[in-house]
Amino acid sequence: MEVKQILHMNKGNGETSYAKNSTVQRKTLSIATPIIEEAVLQLLGSNVMGIESMGIADLGCSSGPNTLLLISQIMDAIHAKRSKVTELRVSLNDLFRNDFNSIFLSLPSFYNKLKQDYYNNGRDPNLFISAVPGSFYGPLFPRKSMHFVHSSFSVHWLSQVPDGLNNKGKIYVSKTSPQCVLDAYSMQFQKDFSVFLRSRAQEIVAGGRMVLSFMGRPSSDPTADEGTFYQFELLGQALMAMVSKGLIEEEKVNSFNIPYYASCVEELELVLEKEGSFSKDRLEAFGVDWDTDGIDLDLNMLERDDQLITSSGQRMANSIRVVTESMLEFHFGKWVMADVFHKYAELVSKYLSNRTTIPKFRVFVISLVKKN
Repeated sequence: MEVKQILHMNKGNGETSYAKNSTVQRKTLSIATPIIEEAVLQLLGSNVMGIESMGIADLGCSSGPNTLLLISQIMDAIHAKRSKVTELRVSLNDLFRNDFNSIFLSLPSFYNKLKQDYYNNGRDPNLFISAVPGSFYGPLFPRKSMHFVHSSFSVHWLSQVPDGLNNKGKIYVSKTSPQCVLDAYSMQFQKDFSVFLRSRAQEIVAGGRMVLSFMGRPSSDPTADEGTFYQFELLGQALMAMVSKGLIEEEKVNSFNIPYYASCVEELELVLEKEGSFSKDRLEAFGVDWDTDGIDLDLNMLERDDQLITSSGQRMANSIRVVTESMLEFHFGKWVMADVFHKYAELVSKYLSNRTTIPKFRVFVISLVKKN
C-alpha cells in the first residue's frame, strides 16, 4: 500500500466526513493553543524575526473547520505582540488526495472574518495562503524559508507499513502481537521521525520554531495502555467478523496493517538527540477522551443509559472511520465499508458498557527550536 497516494481524511461535509467527525483533533488543537502561542511570541521576540515576512507551514492540515484555526491563533499572537511583521506566508500541506478544494472554498469567508477582527488598525500583516501537497517525510519547501512549522494529529502516521510484519488477525500492535511486530513499528517510527526532522531542519531558519501534536503513550510497552491501541484492536475484530460472514477473505485481514504508531517519550528523545537539528523547549502529555462529547459512565449509577453508550460508540466509530476508511476501502473494497463500521460501532459500544469511564488517548505536544 502506497500510503502517500492513498491516505486521506474523508472528504466533504457528510455524516461520515472528517469535517463532521474531527472533534478529538479540535480538542487537541485547543489544548496545544497556549504552547503554540508561547512559541510564536518567543519567535516574535527573538532576533530571528528581524525580517518582515514570516513563513509558516501547517503540516497535515486536512480540511474542515479545524484547518484554518492555526492561522487565527498566530494572528492573535502577532496582534497582541504588535509585531513589525508585515506579511505572513502560510503553506497548508497534506497528502495528494486531501480535500484542498474545500479549503479554497472556505477562504473568502475566512478572509472577511480576518478583516473584521484584525485589519481595522492598519498594522496587521498581509496574509498569503497556499497549498503544498506532498508527504512531509521529505523536503516540501525552499531552504530556510520557514520561521514557524506546526503539525497536529499527523506525525503518528507513518510513511509506510513496516516491512515483513507477521501479525495474523491483527491490524496494529496488539497484546498478542509477537515482539518482532512491536520492534518493526518502533523502528519505522524512528526512521520516519528522523527523516521528518532532517527535512524540516533544511527548511526552518536558525532559531525558528516548530510545535507538533500527535498520539503518544505513557509507557515503553506499546500494549500497556489501551487508549493508545485498543481502537484498532476493535477495528480488527470488526474485520474478522466480516471474515466469519464470508464478506472478506481472512488473508486480506492478515495482510493489512495500519501505518500508525503512538510513540513513547524515550523514543522521541532518542530520535531528537540522534538527529540533532532541534533542541526541545517543552514537552507536555495530555489525556483526550475518545469521545470528546463524552458521557458519564459511573459505576455507581443504578441504571446505565444504553442509548447514551450506543451514541458514544457511534461517534467513536465515526471518528476512526474518517481517518482509516481510505486505506480500508483500497484494501477490502468500498462495498463492505458500511458493514465493517456498523459492526465496529457495536463493538465499541459493548466495550464502553463494561467500563466506568471513557477511555483516553495520550497526546504529546512538543515545542522545538531549530539550532544554529
